[in-house]
Amino acid sequence: MCHKHHVPVHRQAIEAVVSIDERGQIVLPKEVREKAGLKPRDKLAVVTHMHGDEVAFIMLIPVERLAESLRRFLGPLLREILGQEGQEEG
Repeated sequence: MCHKHHVPVHRQAIEAVVSIDERGQIVLPKEVREKAGLKPRDKLAVVTHMHGDEVAFIMLIPVERLAESLRRFLGPLLREILGQEGQEEG
């Protein structure tokens, strides 16, 4: 019997090379903003990935997507924890 599994496809690509100006700011190219659906005043979380003591890479994640991912992950976990606490007290 053959089982089909849904495997998310993660693709990575170098979309652009940007510079940091004297004020520490970067500009995301218009094509990248459009592809990501970013609009003025959207918020991005800055996430670093460490290899040892060095930052290996920096990710920019739209806050709405990050918040939704956390809700999907933490919601069931919190319900389980709160459910167990209720059982222990009862």
